[in-house]
Amino acid sequence: MIKAYQLYTDTDGHSYFRTGNISQTVISKAESIRFQESPPGSVYDWHPAPTQQFVINLCGTLEFTTFKGETFILKPGEVLLAQDTTGSGHKWRLIDDSPWQRAYVVFSPDTELSFVPQGKVEDV
Repeated sequence: MIKAYQLYTDTDGHSYFRTGNISQTVISKAESIRFQESPPGSVYDWHPAPTQQFVINLCGTLEFTTFKGETFILKPGEVLLAQDTTGSGHKWRLIDDSPWQRAYVVFSPDTELSFVPQGKVEDV
């Protein structure tokens, strides 16, 4: 299974994250896919996700921080499921000397995406 993180907005209006996996996901209802690169040393201050999307990390190691100070490290080959489209949002910064190369796979807000939180067993 591929390691993944889910950013989501809870009822208090703040972003939180869960660690889990993306497995056997079929992407048949993607609205778009976009590739982007940010140079080494890049940071992006507080923001919610612009839309529900997978962020597939191709290159670069990042530290993400939520409003309440929770952090996680996103490494190459891992996936971020960004669903915190409202509320306080999150910020990120590159913590290695590589550029951040990623692919955004965007979905409509009503698309249900597969994420298995750590410790749960996925039905096959």
